[in-house]
Amino acid sequence: MLFNLIKPALFALDSETGHRLAISALKAMPYRNPPRAGALATRIAGIEFPNPVGVAAGFDKDAEVPSALLGIGFGFTEVGSITPLPQAGNPKPRLFRLVEDRAVINRMGFNNGGAEAALARIEKRPHGQGILGINIGANKDAADRSADYATMTRMMAPHASYLAVNISSPNTPGLRALQDEGALTGLLDGVIEALGELKLGNPPPIFLKVAPDLEPADIDAIARIAMDKALGALIVSNTTISRPELRSHHREETGGLSGAPLKELATQRVRDFYNATGGEIPLVGVGGISNAADAWERIKAGASLVQLYSALVYSGPFLGRKIVSGLERLMRDEGYSSIAEAVGSE
Repeated sequence: MLFNLIKPALFALDSETGHRLAISALKAMPYRNPPRAGALATRIAGIEFPNPVGVAAGFDKDAEVPSALLGIGFGFTEVGSITPLPQAGNPKPRLFRLVEDRAVINRMGFNNGGAEAALARIEKRPHGQGILGINIGANKDAADRSADYATMTRMMAPHASYLAVNISSPNTPGLRALQDEGALTGLLDGVIEALGELKLGNPPPIFLKVAPDLEPADIDAIARIAMDKALGALIVSNTTISRPELRSHHREETGGLSGAPLKELATQRVRDFYNATGGEIPLVGVGGISNAADAWERIKAGASLVQLYSALVYSGPFLGRKIVSGLERLMRDEGYSSIAEAVGSE
């Protein structure tokens, strides 16, 4: 109700300013403990998630408010993408609300304050307080982008519940080429080697974030590599460069499209990867999820976890708690005793 009251004022601001205000408001919130395991608790890649609803990367780029997000009911949160060196990203304006479509187009370009600044904030978090994924990327001007991912692994792995390797942003030129079979194999080998060098007693699993704009051969290759490398999960999917029918005057802006128009494509990609992996690799469903019914559909299509971002712009920060409540009801009404039972059940 409060969010609905202030929403017109927020939407009167440009999108990036509105986002910064949201981060500032979360910073001002008193600390709350992360959620406890409940009826929706599930175990993925060796991690016990108290519920399957998380915040996608991009909302908290610089790891400023992970504890606040966990404190309002999300089962996990993913910060980033973070790169080794600070970078300004693409010129503004670069973030657009498509209000009529309940969508967002962004061409941010991995803008962030760099690994050292983010790490300083992450290290101040209460130890073990909630599940924190760290999404790692490469600097735009890096001579060797694969080396950037290895560097980020060494820096962030000791502090992460899981590491998310982001090779699917459309806003860094050439980044999506790393999804090609040969490039992806080399990159993951470097990440796995860097992780092994740390000799951690309980190393974080590696999640791989992929694009929705993939051909069947790409899906099969990525699925095969994910199983060969024993990845913890695939995050399906990032924003799309495709343009379904849109009403907003911002529809021609370049960048990645997220929100409600991505729902159908992202759900189909979950089905595709679930079939390609035979259900052997857990999937994190992202894109166009705005209510419990959307999340439940993604779970039944094959996702073990779901993430939100664009829907928070339109429904406010407590949407996660509402979806958790709705999922509990749907799971009970359809006769499942756990989320794991429902995964891929369609």
